Amino acid sequence: MKKTWLLGFGFFSISITWALYNAFVPFFLEKYISSVAWIGFFMTIDNYFALFLQPWIGRRSDRTRTRLGRRMPYLLIGMPLGALFTAILPFHTSLATLLIFMVLMNLSMSLYRSPTISLMPDITEERRRTRANGIINFMGGVGAILAFAAGSMLYNTHESLPFIAAAAVTLISLFILLKFIQEKRDAHTYVEEPSPSATSFRNQLNRTTVLLLAAIFFWFVAYQGVETLFTLYGKNEMGLTEAEASFSLTFFSLAFVLFAIPSGWLGAKLGKKRMILTGICGLLIVFSLVPVVESLIVLRATLAIGGIFWACININSYPFVVSTGSEESIGTRTGLYYLVSSLAAISSPPLLGWLIDSAGYSVLFYSAAGSMLLALICMMMIRHTETGATDLQHDSSAQLS
Repeated sequence: MKKTWLLGFGFFSISITWALYNAFVPFFLEKYISSVAWIGFFMTIDNYFALFLQPWIGRRSDRTRTRLGRRMPYLLIGMPLGALFTAILPFHTSLATLLIFMVLMNLSMSLYRSPTISLMPDITEERRRTRANGIINFMGGVGAILAFAAGSMLYNTHESLPFIAAAAVTLISLFILLKFIQEKRDAHTYVEEPSPSATSFRNQLNRTTVLLLAAIFFWFVAYQGVETLFTLYGKNEMGLTEAEASFSLTFFSLAFVLFAIPSGWLGAKLGKKRMILTGICGLLIVFSLVPVVESLIVLRATLAIGGIFWACININSYPFVVSTGSEESIGTRTGLYYLVSSLAAISSPPLLGWLIDSAGYSVLFYSAAGSMLLALICMMMIRHTETGATDLQHDSSAQLS
């Protein structure tokens, strides 16, 4: 698992950048725009590019063959560009320059996000992937905690400092990945000539995959909407300061981090689907309770419980998507995963923002709970045989021998 921990730096840099983006960019937009719906729209306009680019990059990386491997060339281009546009984002001088920097940053990140995530199943055997994904997301969660906690303090000093720090982390992470991950040596699925049919989007859309992608869409509608608009909810509905609102998300992220590795272990033992169902039911209840919470302490405790349930979902969903296809289609399936999450990111914040404009901020969490209910229905319709418990026993026997 040493390579998995090193690979986690890639996801660490992605998570810290996205957390800062979602926490503080709405405040930049609020200087120019009064409508929450329009803020939600501009927060997702970049995802229209990611919607098409990430699936294409994922599929393209399955077919790429270079001296550095099939994923690394995309990291070499995307990560430096992503760092550059992240660093200059807070130095906008108008709404136009802010939107330009937002689009360029997210386009750059779209170049390397799918290839970075695809490296995990590339270098990890199938039976170990839920636990490996737990480690990867543990690293990502640490990034989110730093973004919300340390980022809040840096933001109070100067609004540019969190973004400059995130850019530096991205460049350091790229150096670590290039130094310690060698695809041709480490990837279990590396083949010199991939099968064209294995990387076809159409061939990947069996019934299980379609239902799973639908469930992923609905739970990301809930999650993306809450994550993007929560700081505004805390400020305008609960009367929190901007720093208090962003720091409150730390409790969600901290609980996610603490339960990331246990969730992967439980997914290997009990099955990915069972853990996902547990997480969906739990978050449905949590989102339903938040609107009646008035105390800051109770809010943060509720968010912490929500973080545990989100770990049950998030840690097991990507390995579930990959496990329902061939080994040659990992990048393609990663692209499909981000296709539906981008669709959710596009539709959720502006839709929930419009609902907030119409009915008030309390509707945010009730709508998120309704979306979780739709995800639950999709997951209940999936019939897929897993070998989680058997694989865990196999690993234990192997360690004993």
